[in-house]
Amino acid sequence: MSLLGIDVGTSGCKAAVFSEDGRLLGLAYEEYDYQRPKPGWAELDTARVWQQVKRTIGQAVADAKGDPIKALCVSSLGETVVPVTTDRKILGPGLLNFDVRGEEYLDKLRGLISDEQLYRINGNTLGNQYTLTKLKWLKQHQPDLYQQADIFLLWSGFVSFMLGADAKVDYSLANRTLLFDIERSDWSDEILELAQLDREKLPPTVPSGVVIGSVANAIAAELGLPVGIPIVSGGHDQCCNGLGCGVTAPGQAMYGMGTYLCLMPVFGQRPEASAMIERGLNTENHAVPGQYVSFLYNQGGSMVKWFRNTFAGAERRQAQASGQDLYAALLSEMPEDLSRIMVLPHFAITGPPDFIADSCGVVAGLKLETSRGEILKGLIEAMTFNIRETFEGLPGAGIEVVDFRAVGGGSKSDAWIQVSADILGRPFVRPKIKEAGVLGTAMLAGVGCGVFPSLEVGIETMVQLDRTFDPDPKKQSLYSERFAKYQRLWPLMADYLRGLAT
Repeated sequence: MSLLGIDVGTSGCKAAVFSEDGRLLGLAYEEYDYQRPKPGWAELDTARVWQQVKRTIGQAVADAKGDPIKALCVSSLGETVVPVTTDRKILGPGLLNFDVRGEEYLDKLRGLISDEQLYRINGNTLGNQYTLTKLKWLKQHQPDLYQQADIFLLWSGFVSFMLGADAKVDYSLANRTLLFDIERSDWSDEILELAQLDREKLPPTVPSGVVIGSVANAIAAELGLPVGIPIVSGGHDQCCNGLGCGVTAPGQAMYGMGTYLCLMPVFGQRPEASAMIERGLNTENHAVPGQYVSFLYNQGGSMVKWFRNTFAGAERRQAQASGQDLYAALLSEMPEDLSRIMVLPHFAITGPPDFIADSCGVVAGLKLETSRGEILKGLIEAMTFNIRETFEGLPGAGIEVVDFRAVGGGSKSDAWIQVSADILGRPFVRPKIKEAGVLGTAMLAGVGCGVFPSLEVGIETMVQLDRTFDPDPKKQSLYSERFAKYQRLWPLMADYLRGLAT
């Protein structure tokens, strides 16, 4: 018997079949691009991505060569919701968290609820990256769609719903809407009233790892799945990444190296709100009962994708045709020494602590002899410096990290992990299975259907570690000097870059 994990991200979807002892039996992935119908807009074509999700499921199941699947589970990107009807009709696209729509409501909402009040309820502060303002925009600017939608589903719940499950959302993803009461584990009537949004258009909330339905007959036949197998509630992709590498307890942190570069520490008690707000940090339910997480992040993987598309367009097309891993080839071109260029990684809205939107990226220090490998290493160094800025403030909020686990596509690169260890000054451990997100969802599927009596047993059974990357003391010292220079770059250029961004 086997378990199926599915992950839907901002730029691609993945499905994997694992044996009950953690062996990878089948894996499929498809990449997609988000749409920009107007400047500043960013959305996923729901119908198209759903077809791609189905193809990856069908391919992974076929690769497993008939090993019967016992249950499945889905993880996904946060914030983005899909409007659907109760008879599973898709009504529109999903607005991504960096879509500008909804910004016009922020000032009024700040007059209605303070960051401290919102944080006490939801564990986040107000921002346009969350679902709340997107729903307000739809209600005002697309009222017909808003009214026609029986329910708005986060992507994990949407894919589960389309496979046959009931309409549900797990706690970790519900938190990404700003409408969730983290203490009550339910939608907040207070925030819904302030936002003038309708509770009945939101799905019931459930913990991760519980059965929410079963695979429908028609979809089972289409995808080669057993009829009626349980569908188990999943979680926010970063939380499931954490599960897939065994990050479940305080002191541990997952370092996700995907579309988003994301450091996710785990803690058992909610920190003081003022300390977290000062550092731009959120508090979210982990997929592990009783534990919380926070996110230090930037769009590092998206910057690497931009680099690939910009500097290796022809090679990308050749790699797509031949099935080669172009990322591995490009990363192998990075020099051993520190890059001689300095990058300000403001290619998109930044993450904590400042969430800077009105800026632009900078690549400084270019010379005629600068190679593309050196530019790539400069990008990776800069995105890691960006994480370090917030990481150094964690102890002040009562959060300590001693155990880093590197996961995601970028963790396949020894060189990238080593740069991370050198800059952050901590050992990094890489699991044997790099695709931790789908492994984490497979473990949740196993817990939900009774294969494992607990997540702890699932992790002990399925998670195996590969190797440890220790910081190089000499490079760590050099990077600390470079980090001090990096920190001066934005203050020096802020006025000029804000002028370019307008």
